[in-house]
Amino acid sequence: MKPLLPVFFLLVSCLCLSASLQAQSPYTINGRITDAITGEGIPFASVALKGQSSGTTSDADGRYSFSVSKLSDSVLVLSLGYRTRSYALLAQPSQTVDAQLQPAATSLQEVRVYAKGGDPAYRILREVDKRRDQFNPAQLSAYQYDSYTKIEGYINDFNRKRKRSSRSGPLGRIIGKLPSITDENGQPVVPVFVSETFSNFYARSKPEKTKEHVLKTHVSGVGVSDGGLVSQLTGASFQQYNFYRNSLSVLGKDIPSPIGKQWETVYTFQLKDTVQVGRSVCYKIDCAPKRPTDLAFTGTIWIDTTQYVLAQVDVRVDKRANINFVDELHLEQDWEALPSGLHFPTQTQVTIDTDQPVPNAPGALIRFFTSASSLVENQPKEVGFYDPSIELADDYKVTDPTFWQSVRPESLSNSELRAMQVVDSVRNVPIVKVAGEIIKLGVIGYKPIEALHIDVGPLLYSYANNSVEGNRFRLGLRTNTGFSKKWLLSGYLAYGTRDQQFKYSGTIEYILNRKPWTVLGVRSTYDLDRVGVSTDNIGNNSLFAAYTRFGTLRRPYFQEENLVYFRRELGKGFTQTLAVRNRTFEPLFPFAFRPQLNDDNQAVRDAYRVTEFISETRFAPDEVMLQNDNVRVSAGAIRKPILTLRYTMGIRNVLGSDFTYHRVALNMKHSFRMGVLGRSFYTIEGGIIPSRVPYPLLYTPLGNESLFYVGNAYNLMNYFEFVCDRWASVQFEHNFGGLLFNRLPVLRRLKWRELVTAKVLVGSTSAANIATIPPTDARGNAVEGFNTLNRTPYVELGYGIDNIFKVLRVDAVHRLTYRDNLNRTGIPVTPFAIKLSGWLSF
Repeated sequence: MKPLLPVFFLLVSCLCLSASLQAQSPYTINGRITDAITGEGIPFASVALKGQSSGTTSDADGRYSFSVSKLSDSVLVLSLGYRTRSYALLAQPSQTVDAQLQPAATSLQEVRVYAKGGDPAYRILREVDKRRDQFNPAQLSAYQYDSYTKIEGYINDFNRKRKRSSRSGPLGRIIGKLPSITDENGQPVVPVFVSETFSNFYARSKPEKTKEHVLKTHVSGVGVSDGGLVSQLTGASFQQYNFYRNSLSVLGKDIPSPIGKQWETVYTFQLKDTVQVGRSVCYKIDCAPKRPTDLAFTGTIWIDTTQYVLAQVDVRVDKRANINFVDELHLEQDWEALPSGLHFPTQTQVTIDTDQPVPNAPGALIRFFTSASSLVENQPKEVGFYDPSIELADDYKVTDPTFWQSVRPESLSNSELRAMQVVDSVRNVPIVKVAGEIIKLGVIGYKPIEALHIDVGPLLYSYANNSVEGNRFRLGLRTNTGFSKKWLLSGYLAYGTRDQQFKYSGTIEYILNRKPWTVLGVRSTYDLDRVGVSTDNIGNNSLFAAYTRFGTLRRPYFQEENLVYFRRELGKGFTQTLAVRNRTFEPLFPFAFRPQLNDDNQAVRDAYRVTEFISETRFAPDEVMLQNDNVRVSAGAIRKPILTLRYTMGIRNVLGSDFTYHRVALNMKHSFRMGVLGRSFYTIEGGIIPSRVPYPLLYTPLGNESLFYVGNAYNLMNYFEFVCDRWASVQFEHNFGGLLFNRLPVLRRLKWRELVTAKVLVGSTSAANIATIPPTDARGNAVEGFNTLNRTPYVELGYGIDNIFKVLRVDAVHRLTYRDNLNRTGIPVTPFAIKLSGWLSF
């Protein structure tokens, strides 16, 4: 019987509790609250006894029920957006009161009704969260639509009087003399850019691919000479804002979505009203970041009351968030139901109002408008169809006014029509034309000579001074599309005043096909280089490459290079390059090597020639490639890593080659967001050279002896400090985006951003490759060798501050290993250094 005692005790307790509750609450009231016009239930309406605090709120269907111990004569029913009603009560234990509320003609005063657990908005957002995957447009197998995009750029606030001054700044007075229009606030603004683009946009999942076929475009702006590249930037590809994703990329910043997975961590919510949006009844919910300085939206979202799907968005990011040059960012978006029941963003407008870049300078207003129409669902194209991701129609520039009138979602306003007329007048003002050319020269680096269809540059490499050449002068030229749309010729001629030698390079490239992009090229070069800081391991870092031409050049050599290459985009993110290269090594320092064992001539040598076959496979599945005249330009990858596999094979006795060898290297680059913690960037690389070759053909990690921080270099490693024939490395950087500094009142206004870095390299050199270096050359001169890594990895860690004065970055870097290393050149290592760098970013 003992086992039954707990059950019996529990049963008696429940009966006693029930009796007690009945004694305390003898009256029960229930019912349903509905809209008197539509008959639909009103969620979260407030029900209360008149003159008492007892009451409850209705559920999502408008139903309610509550019990009280004492009745009043009536019950009050109220809800935001409706007229309050009173219903008489009967003196009986249980009764049903169904209420019908009439929509209010004027807005009611705000009444906050909190369900158990907080504001009812949170309950709504949890329902939205449950249905995120169901209503996310990215879940469609495919979709396509006709896209109309309009971009406007204006200079504003140039007549604004500054503090302690009765006049605007000098730049404002100059701009005030330019042709202008009047904005909606009655203030003068100068239009500097206007574009319209009509395109077909396609997307599919599994694999995730997008394509925009730009059919027609009209671009007019200051400094815009050819709309080809710009037209690819003004379409829908760069205006994709899906709030069902965890974050939205705006100006290169990842802003958490109010309905993304971090909605409850980042935001606070408040239910404001139930309103009509189009044909849907929606919850109007205000959202705001928990901390005003967080990079997050403030504004309103509208959620459909029946499906809990997003219907409308009106949000902002103000200047308290850590975004450079932005006073306010305003994003508005309308979502409409598709035939399948899924909702899709059909109209989006983004307005960016900039602050003063410098004191007493004018501001700018940029407005992006995108419309989607004629949507088609779940009809995926073949994967190859989506390459390239952005494509211009052959006649994309050929339009007439009637075409734009037919594709615009709504007619242009008088101010917009006026802006299109005035922008051409602005761009032709002499001072504006000169300013535009200066900006283009600084950004692109080339000065076009239109009459000859050539560009002169790049300006960055025009002059250098070093210990070998003395003063180095260089003149570079390249052809543009005015010369040919198939042939691209480029080259340079350089001369050193000390060595009194000419250097040169010439390249001829022929475009075999534009879809898929296929080119064939040849290049011949004779120039000065240095071991460990060659073009191969510097990569595309043009600033660092220019810097290394200055100062004392250690281990310099001349190289004659002849290259033939073939490159083709294979689709699905793959690009294949095949090349044959023949090059020489003519050292200007004591150097010698022992030949490979199978070489008939075993005499020590001090120069060599090598012929190489090169195969490079690059996989960038979501990279966007743009067409800039006759050159392809990467707009960067979005979410997926970029992989590069490069294989090099040296072939002895071909075109005088001295070696047979193999080299394999694999590189992966990627960046990802870690929620509110910021964004991480990393590069992983590894390789092997299983052959006996002189050390200039081995892997030399890129060092950095400058005062500047270089992203792809080991910043406390000297030039040519280590040599490897087997290596693996990880380079990592995490930018917190002001996560800590935004919470410190003293630093908040500075908009500084904290970051950390780490770089690790492991590697080794085989005994066979170490043995290739003899103690002396054929003339008896001592030969310089090289250092190798042992089992201890090379490690450097750093921390820094970014966005100082909106352009500067300061890194403090510590070298943790090989701190007592002294390389063969006698240059001591630096265990700690402060490095500077800088660039413009939002």
